Amino acid sequence: MRDQGVGEGESEMQVEEARRLLVERLGGGPEPPSPESAREVIAQLAHPGTLGPLVRRLSVGDLELAECIRLSYRHVLGFDKLLLLPGAPRFMLRVHFWHGTAGAVSEDIHNHRCAIASAVVRGSVRMECYQPAADGVPAVAYRESIDGPGGAWRLRRVGEARLRLLHSEQYGAGRSYGLAARTLHRVVSEEPTVTLFLETAPQRSVTDVYVRSRGRVGGSGSVVHSGDDPGRTVGPARVVGDVSAARAERADPPPKTPLPPAVYLAELDALAGSLGY
Repeated sequence: MRDQGVGEGESEMQVEEARRLLVERLGGGPEPPSPESAREVIAQLAHPGTLGPLVRRLSVGDLELAECIRLSYRHVLGFDKLLLLPGAPRFMLRVHFWHGTAGAVSEDIHNHRCAIASAVVRGSVRMECYQPAADGVPAVAYRESIDGPGGAWRLRRVGEARLRLLHSEQYGAGRSYGLAARTLHRVVSEEPTVTLFLETAPQRSVTDVYVRSRGRVGGSGSVVHSGDDPGRTVGPARVVGDVSAARAERADPPPKTPLPPAVYLAELDALAGSLGY
């Protein structure tokens, strides 16, 4: 039952207004939009009074949603990635459903093809930003490409690398952030979480992915390896010999499989209801 009713005409207007807002705020010139302009527009769209009617309208299922459903899928990291408003090449507006299941795969450190922005609608995420550093944690660098919209991911091993954590911050409901295309980062979600996610105009055709060694960073910058006593470190993070300790070979991710239409609509329906629509 909706706490705040909305008529069909008003809902239709919400969809078109959202598209118009994205086009106006992101611009269509030769220069890509800034991360801050992307963050500002995603924060506005993520407000319950804006997002609720938009999602409710889409959840009814009487609009032409074939493209949205075709480009919505269960991500290799375990969250559902639903397309709300297609607008390529200017933008793609998505909603991410993080289920917070035990044993979820950790996200690799990566960057994007474009400036992105995300707003937390429900739950929370931890954002970690990284940079290459000679004294950083060992990792294997990959170059990721994609076989067109909705196509399969392809990974090509580039070599060894070292990364240092620059910044870590927790984002709860109502908070948002924007990142430049090349900013290295990873997102950690340990509870059921919903985020509104904005991809802007592509600036390049590939991304960088870093797979860290199986160890984790201790308080002094040393590496604690899985299977070791968690209270014991194994010395400074350094590569020895053939760097087998830091090697983390990664096969191409599995192909994207579109979500069934019923699942797509049910998740939107549940989100709209949680927002009071």
